[in-house]
Amino acid sequence: MLDYFLIAFLILAGISLIIVEIIFVPGTTIVGILGFLVGVYGVYRSYELYGVDTGHIVLAVSMAAGLTAIILSFKSGAWNKFSNKSVMKTPVNEGLTSALEIGQEGKCISSLKPVGKAEFDNKEYEVSSLGPFVLENTAIKIIKLERNKIIVEPIN
Repeated sequence: MLDYFLIAFLILAGISLIIVEIIFVPGTTIVGILGFLVGVYGVYRSYELYGVDTGHIVLAVSMAAGLTAIILSFKSGAWNKFSNKSVMKTPVNEGLTSALEIGQEGKCISSLKPVGKAEFDNKEYEVSSLGPFVLENTAIKIIKLERNKIIVEPIN
């Protein structure tokens, strides 16, 4: 009788860990793999202790229970309280380059590798160079403005 409880516990624990992986910790795969292995071990024990016929039944019931549990966990919406529902209504960095123009000069606040910080008219911006490494405090000028991207080059 204890073996039945052990097998049921292993299979339910495996299904629970897989659901936790899918809903709460996606991307780590460790919890999901652990859940899969625990469930497989529970099914293996049923084959080992009770034979092939019972093992097939336990395997089929476990697969059906796992699939049902996953579907119900998504349909219930209980996991929605853990999700981020905020929405950004405006584009990021909108109007960032409106005060800048091609040929405008400034200086690097940080080194550009090829991205870094620069200052134009006492205002800080994130800028990119087209290639070479540019040291901090180097004089630069804007050579291209693409939407909200500022491309600069050092002034020689």
